[in-house]
Amino acid sequence: MIIDCQQVEKSYHKKPVLKGLDLAVPAGELFGLVGMNGSGKSTLIKAMLDLVSIDGGNIVIEGMAHRRVQARRSIAYLPDRFSPPAHLRGIDFIHYMLRLHGSRVDALQIEAVLQKLELDAGMMHESVNRLSKGMTQKLGLATCLLSGKNILILDEPMSGLDPRARVLFKQQLAESRQQGKTVFFSSHMLADIEEMADTMAVLHNGRIRYSGSPQNFMQRYQGETVEQAYMACIEA
Repeated sequence: MIIDCQQVEKSYHKKPVLKGLDLAVPAGELFGLVGMNGSGKSTLIKAMLDLVSIDGGNIVIEGMAHRRVQARRSIAYLPDRFSPPAHLRGIDFIHYMLRLHGSRVDALQIEAVLQKLELDAGMMHESVNRLSKGMTQKLGLATCLLSGKNILILDEPMSGLDPRARVLFKQQLAESRQQGKTVFFSSHMLADIEEMADTMAVLHNGRIRYSGSPQNFMQRYQGETVEQAYMACIEA
């Protein structure tokens, strides 16, 4: 497993958020994490990235303890409330992030990714505070795709996107999987999980209620859709 969480615990102000959570993410898959707002999805992702400390348990990434800097060298991350520095132009932000990732990408590669996401190259020379919510999200994904990293961790990546942008976004995630990358993304849009994910997990009340394929999920909980199975799962 490329990411392995074992008995992970996390509380805020003595209120448990993650309660002995176990989760294993296979390499080279699109892995979807679902749960209600406030279920702990973002906390789990931040714990993986050592952005918040855990109170108990272990997280291993590519065979290394998650707190080691080397464990995160293969990761590109898109947070749920992505807000790049307002004083930068879009293209400057891309170059800045590529330097941080240590990625060598030429102008043609950048242009190709921007075209696939339908990000106006002209707007990339404007301040990022002029970008719409959807364009800002696509800018964040573009930097992840260009990073060259083998693990993409995306927290609610399609939030605020219009239908066409969602289609383009999903096409790029599928292409990343075809390139052998591991894409771990959280979502409360269950139709996206059903459509895209090789493996999914349900996080509810601080624990993983299910982990496996969407098809097996629907069979286990006797739902014709992932949405129906999800309701049966959390009410069980």
